[in-house]
Amino acid sequence: MKYEEVVRYIEDIPKFTKKHTLLHTREFMRRLGNPCQGRKVLHVAGTNGKGSVCAYMQAILLFEGKRVGFFTSPHLVKLNERIRINGKDIDDDTFCRIFAKVRQVAEELEKEGLEHPSYFEFLYGMGMLAFEENDAEYIVLETGLGGKLDATNSFEHPFLSVITSIGLDHTEILGNTLEEIAAEKAGILKPHVPVIFADTQQESSRVIEERAGELGCPCKKIGKSAYEILKIQDGTLAFSPSNAYYGDTTWKLQNTAMYQPENAMLAMEAMRMIFGEQGDVSGWREALSQVKWEGRMEEILPDFYVDGAHNVSAVRMFVQSIQRDRREKVVLFSAVREKNYEEMIRILCQEKSVSEYVITLIEDKRAAQTEELKQIFQKYTDKPVVVKEELHQALTYLFSRKAGKAVYCLGSLYLTGMIKAITEEAG
Repeated sequence: MKYEEVVRYIEDIPKFTKKHTLLHTREFMRRLGNPCQGRKVLHVAGTNGKGSVCAYMQAILLFEGKRVGFFTSPHLVKLNERIRINGKDIDDDTFCRIFAKVRQVAEELEKEGLEHPSYFEFLYGMGMLAFEENDAEYIVLETGLGGKLDATNSFEHPFLSVITSIGLDHTEILGNTLEEIAAEKAGILKPHVPVIFADTQQESSRVIEERAGELGCPCKKIGKSAYEILKIQDGTLAFSPSNAYYGDTTWKLQNTAMYQPENAMLAMEAMRMIFGEQGDVSGWREALSQVKWEGRMEEILPDFYVDGAHNVSAVRMFVQSIQRDRREKVVLFSAVREKNYEEMIRILCQEKSVSEYVITLIEDKRAAQTEELKQIFQKYTDKPVVVKEELHQALTYLFSRKAGKAVYCLGSLYLTGMIKAITEEAG
């Protein structure tokens, strides 16, 4: 099959199957040869920051000369982004070849009366098979939704667990309280496997610590006292770790989001747990300073930013981050129906430096309708609220209005991906 046909097949999977139990996923992986058994899997769950933590860990591991597989989701523009080997997206030829092997196993399952793997399960199988074939020593494995029932949790013997900040998201599936969501995320913990987690909410931290204690997991938490933000300037953020292990050092990130030092510290402490005194801290600093994680407070054009904030806690952190930007701002927003977008909008409207809001429609059947979004914005702000149904129209309008202003786009990773695809195609 050609690459375009492979992508079409994968994108059609949700139309004829559903999510399955971990027993089903383990049987699927067994038939693939149980790829990556015995390799060092760093398993990452959480509400916000998972991808960033994974990207930072990948950067340090590559600096240390390790062969690294990185499975992430969602993709922004191209499916290949979900499967990375030594820092690079899997190429189209390898993607098609791995796909053919996984499809054969999926068809065998169906012939025996078992169901076809789900969209996410299928890609997870492809990723692990690709990492096995490329002899990856470390696998950075990001969960999809949740943790306990996530397909990635079918891997039974990880090397290390990491849990990022916990917030209210996917409440229709994961639960309506921080404690319930934390319990789902803590479902990735395995007996005696060390865990590092973000100590951002007392309710969630208590659940994670209790579960770690029950399983005998060495446990380390990273709170706000673990670092100090020093300066945000010229598209970079400088911070200083509090731990003496790192010395009196300043670390720089190519990102202005105030939540990123926490993510960097989670990654750094994970690497410290792996390398101990053998770690080259100065090299780690250089490695992290080069990381560009797409779609997270990313400046894709001069004064034009995209951010993947798509839940209440992420939008709250987004607003805290842009408060340091003294320029007048225009916000482009869209969302999907199952999110608590009224609360997201309410928080956005509290930022007084925003002079105008633009609403557009994302290309997804779950898209929240623009007129409803407009009515909610007008409930919380007296600033202009403009609707542009087509994203191309919205971008044209924004570029005509942005002189001297900063444009920030958020509300959905679908929106981020669509904007990046358009701007990359335009060159």
